[in-house]
Amino acid sequence: MTREIYVNLPVRDLKKSVEFFRGLGFEFQPKFTNDQAACMIVNPSAYVMLLPEPFFQTFTKRGICDTDSSTEALLAVSCVSRAEVGEMGRKAVELGGSRAMDPVDHGFMYGWSFLDPDGHQWELIFMEKSAEE
Repeated sequence: MTREIYVNLPVRDLKKSVEFFRGLGFEFQPKFTNDQAACMIVNPSAYVMLLPEPFFQTFTKRGICDTDSSTEALLAVSCVSRAEVGEMGRKAVELGGSRAMDPVDHGFMYGWSFLDPDGHQWELIFMEKSAEE
């Protein structure tokens, strides 16, 4: 059995978040996308549910992380090349995100991170295939 993963993230403005991630090339599953949620497809087994903060709050008794001062998680997404890492990072800033960290080059692995409009930190990574073996 292949497990699927659904990462749930609180967002302040659902429409703005959907536009941001569409601009980065992500698609959304219409069946699970409406005015209360948007299901972003990462791959056939991984999804990110963007939930307006009031709706997100119905799933937990704990408070929502203040992403202006704290990091709730690092969300890493693989890229097919170093060039794609750079392109996607620059595009994220153009679309209203901001740089989180400077690019990091470990030789076999290259990465760069950005904050989305809601302050969630995304890590873009490219790893040489030989490093995975």
